This record gives sequence, C-alpha cells and structure tokens, in this order.
Amino acid sequence: MFAAIDRRFGTWRGAVRLGLAYGEVAGGIACDLRPEPEAVRRLVFVCHGNICRSAYAEALARRAGMETASFGLSTTTGRPAWPGTAEVAARRGLSLDGHAATDMRDFRARPGDYLLAMETRHLRRLSALSGLAHLPRGLLGAYAGVPHLHDPFGLDPAYMETCLTRIEEAVRALCRAFPNAAAAAS
Repeated sequence: MFAAIDRRFGTWRGAVRLGLAYGEVAGGIACDLRPEPEAVRRLVFVCHGNICRSAYAEALARRAGMETASFGLSTTTGRPAWPGTAEVAARRGLSLDGHAATDMRDFRARPGDYLLAMETRHLRRLSALSGLAHLPRGLLGAYAGVPHLHDPFGLDPAYMETCLTRIEEAVRALCRAFPNAAAAAS
C-alpha cells in the first residue's frame, strides 16, 4: 500500500496535501487569482527550490514555443537543476543542462505574467508578497486535474515519473489556454 502511495503521490504527506488542495480549490480559499486569458504573455512557474518541478515546466513550455520564466520561493540563484530531475527529463528528450535557479528576490515580473505554483501553500506565499501579489496566479497541476504537485526531490523515482507526466499534461493545456503567451505573439 505505501509503495502505491509513494508512486502516485510522492509520500503520504503528498496524498494528504493533495486532498487538502482539492478542498481549498473547491472552497474558493486557494488564493488563486485568475487571469484574463488574452492578457497572459508569459507563463511563470513557481516552486520551492526551482530545481525540479518549475525547472522542468519552464523548459517544457519553452520547447513548446511559449514565453516562460521560473523562480523558487526559497533557493539560491544559479543552482542547476537537480540531477534526478535532469536525468528523467533527458530520458524524456528534454535537456535541463542550461537551467539556473532564480530566487524570488531576483525575479523581475512583467506585465502579462501568469504565476503557476505547484502547491496551494505557494499560492498563499505569492499572495502575500508585495511585488507579486497583484499578478494573476494559479496552480499548474489544476490544468491536469491535480491541484497539488508534490515535490519529487529525493523521493521514489516512480513518483518523479508521475510528477513530470502531470506537468507535461498541464503545460499542454496551458499552451492551448493561453495562446498569447506564445513567443511569436509576445
């Protein structure tokens, strides 16, 4: 039973946080701020360290021709992608070799940014940051039907596959939903 939880949710905490995220979203307390679709010019992916989930999402969206950026809420600018993520990404045909993490203090917002967090706690943090609170924000996983994308850092390799698959589904949906964020449109 625990192996199935680890594969699908990362950890039992990941499963609990997913359940709580469903409740927050359904209850309207997730701190999201929906954008006007035609106003979105850049997809900005946000997670804790900017070395796994947001790094992968940014590279994937960029490969799809979108204007992208990413940052971490608690990281060191310049850190490379985590080797575990980079290895799985490479097997999926996506290089994270050029990724350098950006700390939130070094991120520069632009008009048309849409912040896409991995967890509801990230949304709460973004809504409290004076320089970013005004920007539209949502949950990346919601675009794949899963509002919580638990951090795969150091977890079961099978969960890394699950997490990246969910990110791929979400990024495909974002590309369809926000065509003005395409590099040629910006």
